[in-house]
Amino acid sequence: MFLLSAASCALLCMAFVLAPSPHVDVYKLDIQTSSLEWHGKKLTGEHNGAIKFLGGQLSDNHGAISGKFDVDMSSIVVNDLQGESKTKLENHLKSADFFDSKLYPKATFAITSLNTIAAPDKDGNTHTISGNMTIRDKTNPVSFNAKFAEEAGKLRFTGTAVIDRSKYDVQHRSKSFFPEIGDKIVYDEFTMKFNVALTKAQGH
Repeated sequence: MFLLSAASCALLCMAFVLAPSPHVDVYKLDIQTSSLEWHGKKLTGEHNGAIKFLGGQLSDNHGAISGKFDVDMSSIVVNDLQGESKTKLENHLKSADFFDSKLYPKATFAITSLNTIAAPDKDGNTHTISGNMTIRDKTNPVSFNAKFAEEAGKLRFTGTAVIDRSKYDVQHRSKSFFPEIGDKIVYDEFTMKFNVALTKAQGH
């Protein structure tokens, strides 16, 4: 009985050694070389600006992609205005009328899948990224296309995502909440142009 048990133990140990060990590649967001630019429209005009990442990472578990990226909602800046007008709009976007950055200082995008497009689209995008976007503690699924490149030891994704603010209870001058808003409307959809660089974490 002892010899049988010893032999069984030896076989189990050998199987463990020979079996392929699980391995996950982890890539950390390079905040310095990554960027987010926003563009919003209203009936009487449009504005654009930028916002900063707080951090993030992407994991590749044998082709199964996941990841999470955090955005600093207090870092919203306006690029198409100057002086008092610029400051006024920046403060308004950070206020409770829009993103309420004091109460909700962080927005998050969590990747659930990354799939190759059969053929690049008209903008040259090569992949579809799907995931869950959380703004003002409201979470909704989003999906958008992106270009993928590997350069100088980094992964880089570039593209544009369209976000519907009404799904995150951002109500200011939204026709979704105020159907009779008329010519004071600010459109629900805005775009986020992203340029995301990731560096492989040491030890992965």
